Amino acid sequence: MATLFIVSTPIGNLGDLSPRAADTLRAVDRILAEDTRRTRVLADHAGSTRPLVSLHAHNEAERVERVLEWLGAGEDLALVSDAGTPLVSDPGARLVRAVVDAGHTVVPVPGPSAALAALVASGLPSHGFTFLGFPERKGRERTRLLQRVAGAEETVILFESPQRLVRLLEDLADACGPHRQVSVAREVTKLHEEFVRGTLEEACGYYRQHPPRGEVSLVVGPAEDGASPGVDLEEEARVLARELLEEGRKASVVAREVARRLALPRNTAYRIVHEISDA
Repeated sequence: MATLFIVSTPIGNLGDLSPRAADTLRAVDRILAEDTRRTRVLADHAGSTRPLVSLHAHNEAERVERVLEWLGAGEDLALVSDAGTPLVSDPGARLVRAVVDAGHTVVPVPGPSAALAALVASGLPSHGFTFLGFPERKGRERTRLLQRVAGAEETVILFESPQRLVRLLEDLADACGPHRQVSVAREVTKLHEEFVRGTLEEACGYYRQHPPRGEVSLVVGPAEDGASPGVDLEEEARVLARELLEEGRKASVVAREVARRLALPRNTAYRIVHEISDA
């Protein structure tokens, strides 16, 4: 049976291409690439002259049958993304599932990963972690993700564009509290590699003053004691909220004040205030 190789590629430094990955790119019959222009540079570096075929988020579904035909004819193929490990916040999952279902061999060629590189250099716990990729820009799914990070018992890894980094840090500070630990990894393995480590509040302040460029990964530390705000803190928030509401302040104002004074996630403060208001 023919083989589909899932080949991890450098996330910035071409020197990170493994000898096995280079050998694979030279040996296969075709290379399936997210962006053929970027992969041409990599293929040239590896000494591969194999034809490149585009496979990206917008054409993956229609490429599946053609890929299965090539494999059925005995051709070995390599799947690469623009950078890092394919399928990790990149296209390819539909293709690999179809190849597995068709009975062909799928072989990973491990290598660079932006998520793992950010994690191991973060200084945050790495014995257990969750990778959540790129957050939704708005809506219920974004709120769910923020709540999930807020209560996470393990380290959480996220990707974000540089243009939306400050907003994500602000939203995480609201959800998790400003003192949650974070490490922001930027341009990892490249010339301007940077790690900013500290609290969410500190990272927000830094990137407001220094607008980021390039590829960004966030590593958010687990909630203290592996949980969301504790029962005692929530009870303190209820007492404070009642006092402020009795002064005649609006619920939205009270929620912001409770969150500020007790360093609570804003969504937790809003929930507590509305529970009291609706009782």
